[in-house]
Amino acid sequence: MDNASTIAKLVIITGMSGAGKTIAVQCFEDLGFFCVDNLPPVLIPKFAELIEQSQGKIGKVALVIDLRGREFFTALHESLRTVRENYTITYEILFLDATDATLVQRYKETRRRHPLAKDGLPLDGIHAERKLLEELKGLASQVIDTSSLKPAQLKQSIFSRFTNLDANRISINVISFGFKFGVPIDADLIFDVRFLPNPHYVDTLRPQTGQNAEVYDYVMKWNETQEFLAKLLDMLQFLVPQYKKEGKSQVVVGIGCTGGKHRSVAIAEYLGKMLSSSETEVVRVSHRDAERDRQ
Repeated sequence: MDNASTIAKLVIITGMSGAGKTIAVQCFEDLGFFCVDNLPPVLIPKFAELIEQSQGKIGKVALVIDLRGREFFTALHESLRTVRENYTITYEILFLDATDATLVQRYKETRRRHPLAKDGLPLDGIHAERKLLEELKGLASQVIDTSSLKPAQLKQSIFSRFTNLDANRISINVISFGFKFGVPIDADLIFDVRFLPNPHYVDTLRPQTGQNAEVYDYVMKWNETQEFLAKLLDMLQFLVPQYKKEGKSQVVVGIGCTGGKHRSVAIAEYLGKMLSSSETEVVRVSHRDAERDRQ
């Protein structure tokens, strides 16, 4: 057995209240992780010690951390530094997020009170929590935007990201989207392809998506498309190893056009094919808005 498979794995699950942490911890339980909900950050080093003392019997642990004050963030930062400096365990932070509107709607549906809402108004609590968690989100190795995800889709996303993912490989998630529906909040990189000729204005192509050969070929035939793709691939081939060196296990690349149906889909499909040729990367392509007008 190689070293990558014997090193214990610790996942810190955190993020916005109402963004899906309960569903996430259930997923990790199904994946065979030993899970603890709502653990005080100061106890993380003690868990790291127990993991190492188990001599491989406890190999995967997921901890749900809710930060309710600045002192909790300081404790988390110090605890992770202790783990990094004193144990062989690898860890990463999974941050679950959603738009303010989505979170407000979820609180209305459940009739729960936001823990940071002093006057009972969910949006006030959401704004306070988002500001509190801003720095932690920047430290996260993986961010999942659950705004448009049903529980089953969130589970599938977690399964795909944390099942048999080699420690020496980085996951690249390429997402096409439409700017008119909002920018994906979990994207690390955003590229706007609205400057390319639009298949929407070709009657025979309008009903199709960038996954259809006719639309794909139309988007690809322009000189500006080929020049853009050459520059984009060159940039990604430089950036991805830098992200990996900094400890990120995934990079989310957003490709946006107006409606997320034609140009962005074709470009995302092309990137998926080109980036998948590397043995050091796991590439997934998804199209957030391509079928939106058919739903």
